[in-house]
Amino acid sequence: SVDRQGEDGFGAEENEKKVERALVAATGTIRTSLYEAGVSAGVPVPLMMALIRAYSYDVDFQRDPQPGDTFAILFERYVTGDGAIARDGDLLYAELTLTGKVKPIYRQALRGGKVDYFNRQGESVRKALLRTPMDGAKLTSSFGMRRHPILGYSKMHKGADFGAPTGTPIFAAGNGVIEEAGPKGAYGNYIRVRHNAEISTAYAHMSRFARGTQRGVRVDQGDVIGYVGSTGRSTGAHLHYEVLKGNQQVNPMSVNLPIGKRLEGKELAAFQKTVRELDLEFARARPDRQVAEKAGAKGETVCGAKATC
Repeated sequence: SVDRQGEDGFGAEENEKKVERALVAATGTIRTSLYEAGVSAGVPVPLMMALIRAYSYDVDFQRDPQPGDTFAILFERYVTGDGAIARDGDLLYAELTLTGKVKPIYRQALRGGKVDYFNRQGESVRKALLRTPMDGAKLTSSFGMRRHPILGYSKMHKGADFGAPTGTPIFAAGNGVIEEAGPKGAYGNYIRVRHNAEISTAYAHMSRFARGTQRGVRVDQGDVIGYVGSTGRSTGAHLHYEVLKGNQQVNPMSVNLPIGKRLEGKELAAFQKTVRELDLEFARARPDRQVAEKAGAKGETVCGAKATC
């Protein structure tokens, strides 16, 4: 604490308070967006962002959530003895119900200190490929036949276009090796990454490449490989993104992407224990599901006994 001392001075004193870990459950109903529903339900913004990042491999947040869909979340909160919030902790469990389909995920610590989120079957929510290889992008043109904005006639659009300001970073959608990097006709500045014997991804119209981006370089999922631009045959700043299976373009937004890590053996047994524990903790933090569902429909938060919401 800081106190005034005299007319010109201040004094500081360190006050230590013991904190306790509490678990907080919240539910909500989507009216306009998942983010808005979470904030309305009192979920801290960093935890909503963690939830959105965890689901972003499998959910198109521009199109999938519909009014009336719901979410539930269980997270840590550290509180002092008098109930004051010291800080929020980790997202432990989340559940999205989209058009009647329930998608639960669980946080699990792994060997080596790594942490990830898994579905109930022990499959990582982290897919081998990102469905959208950039942050804050808006889908502006889907895969399929369209009237080409420059050529003026119907032509197959073999990727997905994401509008974003020039210079927005573009990420490698998955681990792999760059097999093309350079100007490529109508594609403009172009990169193609091979992820395995069957799957590649391509990125076009970049304003420039990231430093060190060249053929033969290995990249990891999430590495910045270039920046949004409007090079080649383009009407404005955007990323043209392609997923290729067997060298044939497929719809990036609907293709079944290979999963990441699948737990087995002792790791799977430990995860199954985590699932049982978190299901029980969620039931404790939200003891009456009917009451919680009514509260969620009103955008309210339902908390554990020790939590201050």
